[in-house]
Amino acid sequence: MADPRRPALLAVAHGTRDPAGPAAVRDLLDRVRAMRPGLRVAEAYGELSEPSLEEAASGAAGGPVVVVPLMLARGYHALIDIPDRAARLLPGSVAARPLGPDPLLAEALARRLGECAQTRIPPRRTDAVVLGAAGSADPAGSEDVRAAARLLARRLRRPVTHGFVAAGGPALDEVVAERRRRGARRVVVASYLLAPGRFLDRARSCGADAVTAPVGADDAVARLVLRRYDEARSLVSGPVSVRRRSSAR
Repeated sequence: MADPRRPALLAVAHGTRDPAGPAAVRDLLDRVRAMRPGLRVAEAYGELSEPSLEEAASGAAGGPVVVVPLMLARGYHALIDIPDRAARLLPGSVAARPLGPDPLLAEALARRLGECAQTRIPPRRTDAVVLGAAGSADPAGSEDVRAAARLLARRLRRPVTHGFVAAGGPALDEVVAERRRRGARRVVVASYLLAPGRFLDRARSCGADAVTAPVGADDAVARLVLRRYDEARSLVSGPVSVRRRSSAR
């Protein structure tokens, strides 16, 4: 039974028209619930999918709430859009910082590499691993992806470069081509994405030999969602304006 004195966790993903995206988010949140029985956990989306943040907030009103952006790096949605909308909709709530970068995401990425059909045999030193991310116009978001690549490199004990499928640079397809020019036998992309959608479709068309599944439905990611919730819950106050975490790290 949910404890009404404990702040609810409202997880907000970006959203996609691909129905596989919300399905992956729901699987992730089922894992969160299993790890923390009694915690009220609700899903919401910034755009494109349902329930919207506004719809979910109407059901969460009346009690303390921690809003956890299911974003893998800093950027407009994680630092401005979601916290500002939450402040307006849920006075007294607090927005946690985005999920990444974090060693738990590197753990999930390494597991996806092991699950990928084309990479069941561990990549050789002549293969290249590239972290494929959505991208952000925010320099802080780009720095977070670079940090995530370093964490994965440490986990795999091998070099990992990175590329973007949307905003910013370097472009993923150009990074894949550059790895080939440098003599990589195969190029494998580790998808730094939470769930399926158009960014995964773009990653799959980048020319790599293999592209992993997104990280979302993974126990390590579920633990990370709870970590961000726990970090922020001490800041939940009464019915006052939301306290947004700074983009500074």
